[in-house]
Parts: sequence; structure tokens; C-alpha cells
Amino acid sequence: MSETQPPQRPGAAMLAIGDELLNGRTRDANIHFLAGWLDRRGVALREVRIVPDEQDMIVAALNELRRRYDAVFTSGGIGPTHDDITADAIGAAFGVDVDVRDDTLSILKEWYDRKGETVTDARRRMARVPEGARLIENVVSGAPGFALENVYVMAGVPKIFSAMLESLDGEIVRGPIYTAYTVAGACQESQIAEGLQALETALKGLKIGSYPGKSGTSGRLAVVCKAFDASLARQAAVAVEGLFRAQGVSPEMFEGFGPEQE
Repeated sequence: MSETQPPQRPGAAMLAIGDELLNGRTRDANIHFLAGWLDRRGVALREVRIVPDEQDMIVAALNELRRRYDAVFTSGGIGPTHDDITADAIGAAFGVDVDVRDDTLSILKEWYDRKGETVTDARRRMARVPEGARLIENVVSGAPGFALENVYVMAGVPKIFSAMLESLDGEIVRGPIYTAYTVAGACQESQIAEGLQALETALKGLKIGSYPGKSGTSGRLAVVCKAFDASLARQAAVAVEGLFRAQGVSPEMFEGFGPEQE
């Protein structure tokens, strides 16, 4: 009798763009937000790349990622300054022209009219969109993102990035959702490592992650058990509790990923 194949999740990638991410000036928050946002919709974030503001590198990375995954999300480089080159890079990757579009410019004019301001030449740059792109609403600062095929191009500012993602909620193809339980206690990974491996091998469809905390040497160990089958995830978590207790540790169990480890 053949084994039942586990359900498959759509796969996604993120391409974070900007010199500031690579020289340490800016700490990226969008990767963390996107990973959780996708996971709650049954989509697996499979790969993240960070590239500088160099068109050739953006084009090469984007073309590879968009052919490999169901969806690619980019962040950064669609603002009003000279180093915001993402729109041109996307156009080059797809082989289409990039120019100011009337509908995008209209959105900008309406936004700035409400503020009593005008669309300057710099702001007009944010109306440059690759030919054939769909616009992504931006309720935070007006200037829309855009999408071409399976590529979603969004701002790098976290508040704007997250708002643009929410506007895409109805477009994202969902997959199966994991149920997760976290078991945490004052224990070293090495004390229960063999038991965790045996448990994951015995329970098909189970994924176990072991996280020793930020220091890596002290504090509570958190073990996450997740599966598409909720009862399987719970069964595994109960078994992990037993591994902790066998070491003289009284663990806590949390539904989900539990509190952040110290």
C-alpha cells in the first residue's frame, strides 16, 4: 500500500533590494513580516535574497526566482530618488518598457491634492510602471506598488510594505495550514536530540524544530511540533513533554509558536 503524499504548499521567495540592507544601515523587518503573513495563508517562504541597488543583480536574481517559485515579493527601490531603480529593473527582467502611466499619476495627484501639495518631478518618478503591470494599492503614502505575472513589487518602508501586502490578500493562492505546538523548558538540546529525531521519524507528516534561545547556551529550550494534521501536532507535543520530564524538567506547552525565547 502506497503512503499518502502530504499536501503541498505554494512556494514563494522574497527579493529585498537596497544597499542599506547590505551595509548595516537598515535592519530588515519585511522578511519577518512576510514569512508570518504567508505562513498564515498556507504559503511557504522558501528563499530570501538581498541584493544591492544594481540593476544587473536585481534582474538576474528576479528572473531566477520568478521561474522557480509560485510568487516572488520584492521590497525597496520604488521611491522618488535617483537610486530607486527597481521599476526599471523589473521592466528589464520582463523585457517591457517602463514609463509614467496615466492611472498611476492620477492616483498620485489625488493623494497630494488632498494634502494641499503638488506632484513634483521627483514624485512623478513613482508613477513610472512597467508596461502591463497591475497596480498594488498603497493606503499609507499613496504611491502604488505593482505586479507583473507572479512578481509583486512593493515599497521597502515596513509600514507601507505590510499595507500593500494586505491589499493583496484576495489574490494570494492559499495552501494547507500547519497546526503548531511549542513545548518549552530549561533543558539542553543535546539531552533530547535523539528523542526528537526518533519522534519525527516515527510520525510521518511531522516537522520538529528545536530552538535554544538567543544566547544558545542558557535559558529555555523551545521545541516546535507542527503538522497539517492538528491531532498529530498535539500528539507529538505531548511526547516532547515526556522527553523533557525524563530529564527532570517540567515544561510548558503553548499552542502556536509560544513566546519569544530569551
